[in-house]
Amino acid sequence: MVGRKKPLVVITRKLPDPVETRMRELFDARLNVDDQPMSRDELAAAMQEAEVLVPTITDRIDEELIAGAGANLKLIANFGNGVDHIDVAAASRKGIAVTNTPNVLTEDTADMTMGLILTVPRRLIEGAKVLADNGKWAGWSPTWMLGRRIWGKRLGIVGMGRIGTAVARRAKAFGLSIHYHNRKRVMASLEDELEATYWESLDQMLARMDIISVNCPSTPATFHLLSGRRLALLQPSAYIVNTARGDLIDEDALIQLIQNGKIAGAGLDVFEHEPAINPKLLKLAAKGKVVLLPHMGSATIEGRIDMGEKVIINIRAYQDGHRPPDRVLPNRA
Repeated sequence: MVGRKKPLVVITRKLPDPVETRMRELFDARLNVDDQPMSRDELAAAMQEAEVLVPTITDRIDEELIAGAGANLKLIANFGNGVDHIDVAAASRKGIAVTNTPNVLTEDTADMTMGLILTVPRRLIEGAKVLADNGKWAGWSPTWMLGRRIWGKRLGIVGMGRIGTAVARRAKAFGLSIHYHNRKRVMASLEDELEATYWESLDQMLARMDIISVNCPSTPATFHLLSGRRLALLQPSAYIVNTARGDLIDEDALIQLIQNGKIAGAGLDVFEHEPAINPKLLKLAAKGKVVLLPHMGSATIEGRIDMGEKVIINIRAYQDGHRPPDRVLPNRA
């Protein structure tokens, strides 16, 4: 018996070998072996012929690209949780389903967030750099390389979803007092477990915290959620950590406040205009005022393979005529 024709699946970036191998077994998968980000023209060409497109955060798929998609394109199976780089509403209007890979990166991102919460106040990068640069170290001194104690400090979490909750659990184990702002208050049982304090007013919470962790999604409503006005509410001794999306913070305002000593420092894994990094941030990093990471919060082998498995499940569900389990609807984008 002749089998069904395999759908043409175009994958825009190189994925882990086990994921690509499985995709080749199941689909007519076109891989990006060189891992070079596709240009806009290349994306447009791929969307003209593919039945399924597997993009990543580096691919901005706007209304114009979607309007020019071929009739065969019926699914955009995003390799990633966030879909702010995809015009989900435009895709829906054209009859193209969009899926993502939720709930597989929670622990990895929370680990990285906790790492930055520890790294920035304790000046770990600065200390490591002293030895890495030239190996010259005069020895221990009572007043050298002093940071801030973590135990007993107040952590304010902006966005108490899965990742925010995972961060809170880790932070509580390190002796931090948990506070949070969220669109909706979490269940009382979770508040009791974390001994967490809910703040309906983000402004009021920001003004009282020692460390702020940004863990909410990027949407039009959350663009520059931490505006210059709100950042100015932070105490001069406060630190801010962002492992969510760069555009949640007014980066220019953050830089100015750190330069002027109005905020103690920051740990950033994401940037407002990435992959471009503001040169002023790089200067602050050289002075030990900020810790910068190249968007590696979810970068674990296990996490990437889990993401790939989610993509495959969504494509197979579509191929079998079923609703993909991780479909993203326009009103949730």
